[in-house]
Amino acid sequence: MATCMSISALFSCVDDVKFGDAFLEKAPGGSVTKDTVFNNAEYTRQFLTSLYSYQYYGLPYYNGSGDFPEANNPYVGKCEVLSDCWHANWSGSAMYNRYYSGSHTAGYGRLADKWHYITNRVWQAVRAGWLLIENVDGVPGLSNEEKLSIKAEAKCIIAARYFDTFRHYGGIPIIKASFSGTDASYDMPRGSVEETVNFMVGLLDEAAASLPWNVDESEASNEEGHWTKAAAMALKCRILLFAASPLFNDTEPYHTDGTNNPAVWYGAYKPELWTRCKDACAEFFTELNKNGHYELVQATGVRPQDYRLAYRKGYATMGSSEILLRVSVTTTDAFKSGYYSWHQWSDPLMSVQRTSYCPTQEYVEMFPWADGTPFDWDKTAADGKLDQMFLTGTVAKGNITLTRDPRLYEEAIVNGQQKTLDWTTGNMSGQSFEMWVGGTDAQLRPETQSGAYGTGYAPIKFLMGDDMLRQYTEWPYLRLSEMYLTYAEALLQTGDLAGAIKQVDVVRSRVGLGGLAECNPTKNLKSDKSALLQEILRERVCELGMEDCRFFDMIRYKMKDRFEKQLHGLRIYRLDASGNRVKTAWYNGDRKNGVEMPTTFEYERFEISAPTRYWWTNGFDPKWYLSPFPQTEVNKGYGLIQNPGW
Repeated sequence: MATCMSISALFSCVDDVKFGDAFLEKAPGGSVTKDTVFNNAEYTRQFLTSLYSYQYYGLPYYNGSGDFPEANNPYVGKCEVLSDCWHANWSGSAMYNRYYSGSHTAGYGRLADKWHYITNRVWQAVRAGWLLIENVDGVPGLSNEEKLSIKAEAKCIIAARYFDTFRHYGGIPIIKASFSGTDASYDMPRGSVEETVNFMVGLLDEAAASLPWNVDESEASNEEGHWTKAAAMALKCRILLFAASPLFNDTEPYHTDGTNNPAVWYGAYKPELWTRCKDACAEFFTELNKNGHYELVQATGVRPQDYRLAYRKGYATMGSSEILLRVSVTTTDAFKSGYYSWHQWSDPLMSVQRTSYCPTQEYVEMFPWADGTPFDWDKTAADGKLDQMFLTGTVAKGNITLTRDPRLYEEAIVNGQQKTLDWTTGNMSGQSFEMWVGGTDAQLRPETQSGAYGTGYAPIKFLMGDDMLRQYTEWPYLRLSEMYLTYAEALLQTGDLAGAIKQVDVVRSRVGLGGLAECNPTKNLKSDKSALLQEILRERVCELGMEDCRFFDMIRYKMKDRFEKQLHGLRIYRLDASGNRVKTAWYNGDRKNGVEMPTTFEYERFEISAPTRYWWTNGFDPKWYLSPFPQTEVNKGYGLIQNPGW
């Protein structure tokens, strides 16, 4: 009870708000006050625990109303479906009805923006963090070491909440203290990109100096998920990567109306920003080499499914050695009434359109063959090997072999893929997904372009099955594999192509892929910077699919052409012995008549049209690179200037 009171009671009595909806409240009322909380060591620790609940959790699990972040609501949806790798088929989400239609404006309300400036608990977290920092030194019963640690963790949370918002809006008001809420007026203009970045990085540098490299194993049951020096250093690298990218760091602003607006770009191209990112990455890996603890989960065998299991354990296992920071939703919350569970899938669940974050054909073709050589549709078709593009063999004969990058089967459900991967052995079992038109699973949805199978593929990341039931409750906010790829990109942008390839190969080797340069001999990756950049960005989305990677990569590199690109799905037709299409299920169909499991199919790439996207036919206006602030917030007059084009 006290844990809930420690923050919520302090944030009651909201009245005339000048900044956001719950940042500058009137002085606290009720029985719980600052003096109550910060005059007791246990209450203060509970306050810190409550502060952690304000962090970003990347899965839209909450299907009701109330004081919950909009980013967690399926009626908003994940912004990854605005990228070229996933497509949404549910008209109930803002991604579908506001973004695909091109109708989004600065006059939006709740549940209408990919990242609402007010209703994502950012400013509540910022104020609570500063309250904690300002008051913890006077709390009796806490050691100086614990006080430093508490302040450091609060600084990390503030910095993280700032970055969660910065990547959608650019420079935002910089708040360096809590407020009483009793002031008559406020002057809080937007910080420049440079000021906002330096503010976030400064907080993280201060925090890293007071935090342990990792959570002590003896305290893991209580402290797992807390900020550490490793996590603070990793977030710093992520921030500097975003800041150094062309969205903010280029010879011209992303929008012509932003030329004289330092809140939306640095004002010129500054190569030293890439050097700053590279140096931060080098510092992280120096500390990693010195302190250890974190490492990529490695396969215990050499089968593709062994590598797939290692990858799954890396991102999905609580306590994984490669998760630098996890954010959790409590098991109780995740399964009570009104919540939508991302913790399991089943065939009926996959038919619910809220889960229809369908992988596109473009995304599936980004995954190489199992040996690491690139997948080429035209060559595979010319060689008559399309039937082998996902796997060979059948469940009926017990000889299934995965033929592609093992990570593909963790990102997309493909035809023939078995439904269970054993968490101990890596063995695959159970019936296979029938993704052909008329198949047991896909049914006719690839033709109607509806539901979770509307592109001919279904999502599987974070939707894995009963083996994860009531176990998976965390969001992998920072993973070690991302750090290798961030370092690779920074090395590339500072001229060290060989060093960049080396970092990428660390990530590839974990899933059994050959070296990047060796597998792509015609791309001149050791000398062609542009070609290597494209491979790094491809590798990022193969490794970090559905982890808020691809959309923001497209944003920070201003990929107008990719936003405008017509996307595709795949229709698979089962063929009979005469080569005729048969829209019939096997497992729940003619299997009972003794028909052998089908192995011959026809493949048709089709243009996605249900729905189409506004950008495909009308062009991509650069204003979409950053979100508009709510016009009601701009009108409050405390200095918030609207983003260009809105």
